[in-house]
Amino acid sequence: MSGVGHTFYSRPFRFKPSPSGSAVSFATSFVFGIVPDDPRYTFHGMTFAIAPSKDVIDASSSQHLGLFNRTNDGNSSNHVVALELDTFKNLELADIDSNHIGLDINSVVSVFAATAGYYNDETGEFVNLTLASSQRIRAWIEYDGVLKQLNVTVSPLHLKKPKKPLASLHKDLSPYLLEQMFVGFTSATGVLLEKFYVLAWSFKMNGKPDEIDVSSVPALPVKAKSNKRKHLIIILGASVSALLIITSASIVGVFLYIKRKRKFAEVLEGWEVQYGPHRFSYKDLYKATKGFKESELLGKGGFGQVYKGTLPELGAQVAVKKVWHESGQGMKEFVAEIATIGRLRHPNLVRLLGYCRRKGELFLVYDYMPNLSLDSLLFNSNSSMILTWKQRVKIITGVAEALAYLHEEWVEVIIHRDVKASNVLLDADLNAKLGDFGLARFSDNGNEAKTTHLAGTLGYIAPELARKGKATTATDIFAFGAFCLEVVCGRRPVEVKGRQEAVILVDWVLDCWFKGELLKTVDPKLEQEMDAEEMGLVLKIGLLCSHSVAAVRPSMSQVLRFLRKQEPLPEDFDTVLDIREDYSGRLGDASSSAYFSQIQYSTASLPATESFLSSGR
Repeated sequence: MSGVGHTFYSRPFRFKPSPSGSAVSFATSFVFGIVPDDPRYTFHGMTFAIAPSKDVIDASSSQHLGLFNRTNDGNSSNHVVALELDTFKNLELADIDSNHIGLDINSVVSVFAATAGYYNDETGEFVNLTLASSQRIRAWIEYDGVLKQLNVTVSPLHLKKPKKPLASLHKDLSPYLLEQMFVGFTSATGVLLEKFYVLAWSFKMNGKPDEIDVSSVPALPVKAKSNKRKHLIIILGASVSALLIITSASIVGVFLYIKRKRKFAEVLEGWEVQYGPHRFSYKDLYKATKGFKESELLGKGGFGQVYKGTLPELGAQVAVKKVWHESGQGMKEFVAEIATIGRLRHPNLVRLLGYCRRKGELFLVYDYMPNLSLDSLLFNSNSSMILTWKQRVKIITGVAEALAYLHEEWVEVIIHRDVKASNVLLDADLNAKLGDFGLARFSDNGNEAKTTHLAGTLGYIAPELARKGKATTATDIFAFGAFCLEVVCGRRPVEVKGRQEAVILVDWVLDCWFKGELLKTVDPKLEQEMDAEEMGLVLKIGLLCSHSVAAVRPSMSQVLRFLRKQEPLPEDFDTVLDIREDYSGRLGDASSSAYFSQIQYSTASLPATESFLSSGR
């Protein structure tokens, strides 16, 4: 089970002499330990945090480290500065590895990060330090308010503080800190559990913190391995005869042979033979990913893990998604639908190359995308790449072409149901590839795919989907409209301004259009490339697609004609937007509305990988 934890000092500290003043110096030293339930797998981590409140409200687990949630991550109003001790490589956040220390400012996307370790005082050599080693580790964080310099140092408990810090960053923290702030620690886990311990802590404003007496630091509560089995083997070994030893060796040899055969054993039933062209052997996937080695891990999530690999038979790199499934009833239909989606071929779709089924695991094989997801470029402050206007239009058009193919050109209607920036991957040439179809299934009736729970992502969910739970091509088009605005504006689909106040991007852009200030919504990063006519066109297309009345939304083929300027927008465009159905777009105004309440209870379990295959047109 995922979880979060936090503890803060009971009283706030004065970090600035006045609200508009500069942040003063501070320093802290602490001893911590991270104990994973299974040393082979680590999930997320902990932080030393400076926050406006000691009560972390609505913080999420997993990647949000108990600091933020999906809607407020990245907001400048957070006023949170944290040093993360991260034991999980999150591809979506552009993490450098699964064992790093990073500085987080108002977001879990670090402004800088470094692999955990320390520099040897005598040799100057860098020594790796595993954070989730179930060992006690010391950390020092020092900020010089005059030089605007932040130093971070870590070492094993028994070593004195290294002279050279792990990282030294010139960064003025004044814009991010308030006059009064709380200090403490937060942590979060995901599917796999870890325990986080702070064994000793010292903090000081304008001075050095008290020295920690390492001899008094308690041990971590790590279970010792039992030696009973070892002793038993020694006793038995001393008493058996040479003949029995030889016999035992033979048995072990046979056992190891059988074990190796079972290691690569797969689940293959007769009805799966017809899907043979889409099936890979487990042994090939095992070799391709170097035994699903940690170094090949691209990311983790609620679905499982994604690994990078190279398949000799394809002569190319692939992404192998390892997911869990329930074998038994429905598996035949499940694999049939995977095979169906595996036949989809479009330049703007991530290809599902095939699958493998083994025991309780399912492996899906996709094309590998070297430039990761679109949102990692749009919202990653560490990224040196800023998407140009032409690149953004190309990406939007590519996604529109992919949806037109799914909705209107394939032999059956496919409703994706989770169109968003994080599900748009980019190849080496920044061509858009719509992906993450997840586990599709056939619908019983034409254009509506019914489900027992709401699926999608807050900010992309059409009003009628929230009310009725029926997915159609029109709900995909609504999400595409929100996606268009996200790409043009460089803003997330929902931005939380407070606990009871938030703005949906679609609604904000509409308000600006009503005020005659539509172009003010364009991403400030594009101000040197202002193309008023084309930017206005794409924004209007986004508003039209995200219209609250489903019947008003254009088809994806119409959207493509608008984007290619083969067809003008409707002559009554202004009137059409004026008659939008009121569904309380602002979350702060919608806390009691049916629209918000239905979305609110579902956000914790919305599957980001689920899509639906709708039979017939």
